[in-house]
Amino acid sequence: MSAHVIADDAEALAVAASLAAEFRPGASARDAGRRLPRAELDRMSASGLLAVTVPAGHGGADVGARTLAEIFRLLATADASLAQIPQSHFAYVNVIRRQGTPEQREFFFAELLAGRRFGNAQSEAGTRHVQEIRTRLEPRPDGSYVLTGVKHYSTGALFADWIPVLARTGDDRLHVAYVPSDAPGLTVVDDWDGLGQRTTASGTVRLDGVPVPADRVLPHHLTFEGPQLHGALAQLLHAAIDTGIAAGALAEAAEFVRTKSRPWFESGVETAAEDPLLIQRFGELALCTKAAEALLREAARSVDAAGADLSDDTAAEASVAVAAAKVQAARAAVEVSSALFEVSGTRSAADSLNLHRHWRDARTHTLHDPARWKIQHIGRFVLNGTRPPRHGLL
Repeated sequence: MSAHVIADDAEALAVAASLAAEFRPGASARDAGRRLPRAELDRMSASGLLAVTVPAGHGGADVGARTLAEIFRLLATADASLAQIPQSHFAYVNVIRRQGTPEQREFFFAELLAGRRFGNAQSEAGTRHVQEIRTRLEPRPDGSYVLTGVKHYSTGALFADWIPVLARTGDDRLHVAYVPSDAPGLTVVDDWDGLGQRTTASGTVRLDGVPVPADRVLPHHLTFEGPQLHGALAQLLHAAIDTGIAAGALAEAAEFVRTKSRPWFESGVETAAEDPLLIQRFGELALCTKAAEALLREAARSVDAAGADLSDDTAAEASVAVAAAKVQAARAAVEVSSALFEVSGTRSAADSLNLHRHWRDARTHTLHDPARWKIQHIGRFVLNGTRPPRHGLL
């Protein structure tokens, strides 16, 4: 596989905008037929977009959080499933940046620059909570490991070259094992049946005695032993996806009203776009969306600032800023995608138009982790100065 190497932030944003324009026309049909976007992901890989956080010293563009968030927002305005697939990819690139040895960084950054993709195998079903990981890395006499477990919600795994797996060793410490997708004992099952995000293929990964060399395992537990931005960056990308869903739904609603809707007879106007009540509602929805976009930019700025001067205080400020962006983005995505039907009228409910994909995507993706806990952490920080906890979901 070969891929273009993006030079800087400006080129990364231009490539993302171009891909979003390319992907937008086919998004509805892909969702309606659950046509998995292999060709589109290959285009994304070949464009170099999936390697933009590779450090400059290894030949990458090393873009910041502001650029990365905008990349995800742009992609999500076109196709929320396509935008979600690489979210874990970048989270696990970040693990390599922070915890990889020089040899691991050299190897995996070269893989990324060649267009290789990371999936994910982290969440498990049937556990007490999301942080309980039962998948195990058992050591072998030669220093390698054997990996055993079952993972769910494995977005991107079906399309990946490498699948990062969260697992614990005998001392219960958390590690990430980077497993090639064709490893013996590894099976990816396309059994995702979510009502939204239908083409993410967020199914099951089974690990039955998968051999893992020692140099493919990274000590993820070290990530959370000091100030960290791992969770903030991962959540920032989720917020960008929700913000993009809101913007995409708003744009499609406006186009529908301008071109297909009829004015209500009591309005006394010639077109639906002149209806003062619809104008009012579009203004409200635009404010909701613009608030999400503004908070997203502010959160990304905070993550970049913390990365330049990392401490407990700057990490806390970044996490709280991202939490605020995530809450507003989730609200905007659900409200705007639902209001699409309110402003567009009865015709918009036709199943053949598939306008409901925006709401289905918003409703599904915003369930990733509860906004109510983010509000708790914001309140504790503002009222009592309590720093948020160190984990990968904040």
